[in-house]
Amino acid sequence: MISIVVPVYNSYEFLHLLLESIDLEKCKYNWELEVIMVDDGSKDKSFEKIVELAQKYLYIKGVKLSRNFGHQLAVRTGFDYCTGDYIAVIDDDLQDPPFLLNSFINYLKDGYDVVYGVRKKRKEGLLKKMSYHVFYRLLDFMSHTKIPLDSGDFCVMKKVVLENMLKFPEKNPYLRGIRAWVGFNQIGVEYERNSRVAGDSGYSISKLFQIAFNGIFSFSNLPLKLITMSGTFGLISAILYVIYIFYKFYFLGIEVKGFVSLAVLISFFSSLILICLGIVGEYIARIYEEVRNRPHSVICQTVNI
Repeated sequence: MISIVVPVYNSYEFLHLLLESIDLEKCKYNWELEVIMVDDGSKDKSFEKIVELAQKYLYIKGVKLSRNFGHQLAVRTGFDYCTGDYIAVIDDDLQDPPFLLNSFINYLKDGYDVVYGVRKKRKEGLLKKMSYHVFYRLLDFMSHTKIPLDSGDFCVMKKVVLENMLKFPEKNPYLRGIRAWVGFNQIGVEYERNSRVAGDSGYSISKLFQIAFNGIFSFSNLPLKLITMSGTFGLISAILYVIYIFYKFYFLGIEVKGFVSLAVLISFFSSLILICLGIVGEYIARIYEEVRNRPHSVICQTVNI
C-alpha cells in the first residue's frame, strides 16, 4: 500500500491534473494506493473538487480543515490518516512531478528508508531563488541537526519513519527537519522543479518567513548563544573604551567630549537589547504554544474516511 499526502490550497482549477498524473502512475505500476488530500482552508471550491474527484478515484480520502492552518500542519494532519507501507508527500501544483514517485519507491526497495527530492533547478524569480539558497545554507550552519540542502517536503518514506515522526507533538513543526532528525537510511535524489501549472503560490512572504523561523528556532539554539556573545563583545568594548577615555584625559590631557559617543553607544546597545529580547521572546512564545497543547488543526469535513 502506498499513501500519498497532498496539501491543497486554492487548487480548484488544476487539481484534476494532479490526480490524472498520479492515476497514470498507479495504472502503470499497479499500485495499491490511497491519496489523502487535505484542504487547508481554501478560499475557492477546492474541497468540492476533492469530493468530485473522490467519486471518480475511489482511493481518495478527503479532509477539510476549518481554516488555513498552514502547509506544514496540513501535511501533519494528512499523516494521521496514512495506512500505507510507503508514505509520499507531494504538493498540489505539479511542481513536484508524480512520475518520480516510482523511482523513489525503487530506492526504498533497495534498502533505503527515506528518499527525498533535492531541487536542482527552480523555475521561480531570481529573488526567491536567492532567498531559498541563503536560507538553506544559513540553517545548515546554525542547526545542530544535519538537514539536507535544497530539500523540500517532496519525499517517499517507509512506515517506520512516519511512525517515529508522529511522536513529535510540536505545534509549529518543520517536517523536513523532523524527517532528518529521526535518522534512518536516507538518500537525496536531484530533480528539476517545475513551475506552477496554474495560479499563484499560496506561500506569501509572511508564510515563508514563518517556515524559516520554525526551521531555525526548532533546530538551533545558536540565536541564544549569539546573545551571550554579543553581550560579551559589548562588555569588552565598554571596558576598552573606558580605558581609552582615562588614558586621553589623565595622560594626554585631552578634554573628553562624550555627547556624540554617548548617544551612539546608547542607541547601539538599546537596539541590541531589543533584538536580544525579541530572540528570547520567540523561544518563550514557542514554549507557550507547546504548553497550551492545542490540537494541530481542526477538521470540519471528510470524504471516504
